[in-house]
Amino acid sequence: MEAALDKQANNIVLLDVRKICSYTDYIILCNAESNPQLEAIQKEMEGISKKENARPRIEGTSESGWVLLDLGEIVVHVLLPSEREYYQLDELWNEAQTLVKIQ
Repeated sequence: MEAALDKQANNIVLLDVRKICSYTDYIILCNAESNPQLEAIQKEMEGISKKENARPRIEGTSESGWVLLDLGEIVVHVLLPSEREYYQLDELWNEAQTLVKIQ
């Protein structure tokens, strides 16, 4: 989550999904205001993960407006605001416990 903050992501939400999801423990949702910022957030998270000897699985591209980083126990969604509004991931995970919310 610090990587997203370092690259000035906004509308960050950390969800505890352990009781409702079988493939991960936590989900982070955050917004990037542009495709270059989305890519910067992705690269920062990748770099931190690799320093900790983790190999994130990445789906999507900055051009698509949505990148998913699967870190195992944590899945991170970095989205442009239009994509986040369209796919409504916050609503999809509305039964999860919100641990942190940073506007």
